[in-house]
Amino acid sequence: MDDTPLSVSNTHKPGDSYVQSFARGLEVIRSFSAAAPQQTLSEVAARTGLTRAGARRILLTLQTLGYLESDGRLFRLTPRILDLGFAYLSSMPIWDLAEPLMEALTDRVHESCSAAVLDGLDIVYVLRVHTHKIMSTNLAVGSRLPAFWTSLGRVLLAELSEQDLRARLAALPRQQFTRHTVLDDATLLARIAQARAQGWCLVDQELEEGLISVAAPLKNRAGQVVAALNISGQANRTSTEMLREQLLPELLATARTISRMLGTRRP
Repeated sequence: MDDTPLSVSNTHKPGDSYVQSFARGLEVIRSFSAAAPQQTLSEVAARTGLTRAGARRILLTLQTLGYLESDGRLFRLTPRILDLGFAYLSSMPIWDLAEPLMEALTDRVHESCSAAVLDGLDIVYVLRVHTHKIMSTNLAVGSRLPAFWTSLGRVLLAELSEQDLRARLAALPRQQFTRHTVLDDATLLARIAQARAQGWCLVDQELEEGLISVAAPLKNRAGQVVAALNISGQANRTSTEMLREQLLPELLATARTISRMLGTRRP
């Protein structure tokens, strides 16, 4: 019986260059989440589409390498799994440059500051500087949010080609997160185009009631957008006018400084 993960389609198998066993291992790692922090062999097999035998081989391999631990029945990730994410963060000098400037920005504006990159239909947080909790979810490095309804996401989506942007929009699941959530294609495209034209984006309570944020792009020496930076606040104490008039200039200045440092740093 084939134990290929159900989420891996034939279109993602470029001949001999595709290492199926490695892809299966990543699928097993991704099956663990906040909703499933520990799983039995059967649960892993069901979530990944693998046979029990296939899932068992991968689980035991990951356990031998120290990425998983087990009490004999339940498997769970170990802290060593963080090495995989830190390898990405440490390979990107932008985060070393950005963190002290983000901390200084947070001290000045008294709001949380975040940096994120685009991954498919989501943004992934790569750096967070907190002041206090602003969302009901506990956002941290590695957390994901839907790109089309976040200021960070719209800034990053604005850099895509029209063809790529429309392809992602066509694959976008629609969810009415709040009464402010924009769902129709025309308005979403218009707001992304606005972000592209003005060089920043403000989102007002589209993802969560009470949450407002403004974001700006971070660019490398070639002028390419490599990430986005934002400030988030609570609508009951930070109005959109205040965000735009008082905090946005601080955000743009910090984004320009980080981008300028990236532009002068040698690989």
